Amino acid sequence: MLRNKFWQALFAIGPIAMLFLGMIAYFIFLFFILSNMDELDHSSGNYSAAWIMGNLSVFLIFIFLAVLISIGSLVFYIVHAANNPNLRENNMLLVWILLFIFANGIGQLIYWIIEIVNKRDKEIIPG
Repeated sequence: MLRNKFWQALFAIGPIAMLFLGMIAYFIFLFFILSNMDELDHSSGNYSAAWIMGNLSVFLIFIFLAVLISIGSLVFYIVHAANNPNLRENNMLLVWILLFIFANGIGQLIYWIIEIVNKRDKEIIPG
């Protein structure tokens, strides 16, 4: 699984994509709340609360999914870096793990571009 291109790309791009999709979902939710404010004021209290809570629950499920993908990405790339023989020669393993922890999402994307995609291209081209 660590060498599968699909999982590497998913866990590298997934947290960033979920962040942007989450921001879009939040603004859509906010837009619908603000655009339907007059209807919510004049309708019965049960309908407006149910409508808001229904939309909020969809948003919270999305946030939960984003957190799961982010944690999965963190674990996947820490294990991948620990098994990378190129990083065992120097202190870059520690640097990458700290980057994964403190810059979650961006760190995995940078690692994927530098250590996986660029190294994969160099292995194909005989030097």
